[in-house]
Amino acid sequence: MINGGPPRVSAVTLTSSPEQPIPVRTVARAMADWIGRLGRVWVEGQVTEVSRRGGQPRCFFVLRDTAADMSLQVSCPRQLVDDLQPPLSDGTRVVVWLKPDFWTGRGQLTMTAYDVRPVGVGALLARLEELRKTLAAEGLFAPERKRALPFLPAKVGLVTGRESAAERDVVENARRRWPGVAFAVENVAVQGPYAAAEVIAAVRRLDADTSVDVIVVARGGGSVEDLLPFSDEALIRAVAACVTPVVTAIGHETDAPLVDHVADRRASTPTDAAKLVVPDVAEELHRVHQLRARAHRHLVGRIDAESDRLLALLSRPSIADPLGQLDRHAAELRAVRERSRRAALGCVGDAAADIAHLAGQVAALSPKATLDRGYAVVQHAGGQVVRDPADVTAAERLDVRVAAGRFAVTVAEAG
Repeated sequence: MINGGPPRVSAVTLTSSPEQPIPVRTVARAMADWIGRLGRVWVEGQVTEVSRRGGQPRCFFVLRDTAADMSLQVSCPRQLVDDLQPPLSDGTRVVVWLKPDFWTGRGQLTMTAYDVRPVGVGALLARLEELRKTLAAEGLFAPERKRALPFLPAKVGLVTGRESAAERDVVENARRRWPGVAFAVENVAVQGPYAAAEVIAAVRRLDADTSVDVIVVARGGGSVEDLLPFSDEALIRAVAACVTPVVTAIGHETDAPLVDHVADRRASTPTDAAKLVVPDVAEELHRVHQLRARAHRHLVGRIDAESDRLLALLSRPSIADPLGQLDRHAAELRAVRERSRRAALGCVGDAAADIAHLAGQVAALSPKATLDRGYAVVQHAGGQVVRDPADVTAAERLDVRVAAGRFAVTVAEAG
């Protein structure tokens, strides 16, 4: 970080050609001039490889960038380092007021520190909060990005310190819960200046391994400074880019490094991480027994209910005595047929009586009945009935119809 922003350095163009090359001294002086114009700047980084050589007035250390694989070799007065409280050590976050210099005689770039100030916990937490807000605004902590953990992973990738208590807690508790689980363990530095880079590399290796179903990043408790690698921006982005689900178990319940926010699940302790990634075989067997018992009770209850229903159906008359029902219907049909026959015969008898009565009336009223009583019907030759003696003439031939037939007569004398 440069106080007030970087100074402007005017460009210097050196013209050269194979025929007119530039002397080494000219290039060295130009470089020294360019670098010298940068002046003194405030730079933030993480200290590594502190070297105090006995009897020498100067000491050296490497200032490493916390978010990129870049570093600077820095020298400073020994007294400046010895007076620091707490003492300068590997992994310390500092702000250094330094000036770059280019030594033309040896062609060497040096960084001279004039002030070194450790970054306090309050300042670290404030910067972490700013980083958290920035990453949250990018959506890296969004709940919809979280992936579900596999129910029973075939292999668990574990990133942790070598022979650490966190490794034992995860492996032993996981195998106690599910003895068949396999592990791919990546032992890395979990604190110090190289921790973030090693964890990132291990996570990427495990993510590229298709046999690994879930990745656990575990570390025991520690101070805020000890856990700083797990709030490294590069590590957070590496975890966010993983295809494999990631579980973090960093520190204790109260510790909350930024990598916890981007992980798919956060475990409060390494033991809790083991419980998250693999099921408990005893609990699963108990659950299976419970489900089998519930299924058995449900099946027996269903069979009993269906049996009762079947018995109720069988007790119905139509099922219990189907032929009896047919006999009853047959008897009813015969009775109906007999009633129908009697009704039809009655109707026929009544109709016959009516016909006979009407026939008698017709017979009584017909001309034939009158003829049967001895009367005759006299008709002219044209068929007209003779009703008056004045209607006939002498010698007229008339037709006489009696009950037994008809005959012709001739009028002897007209009336």
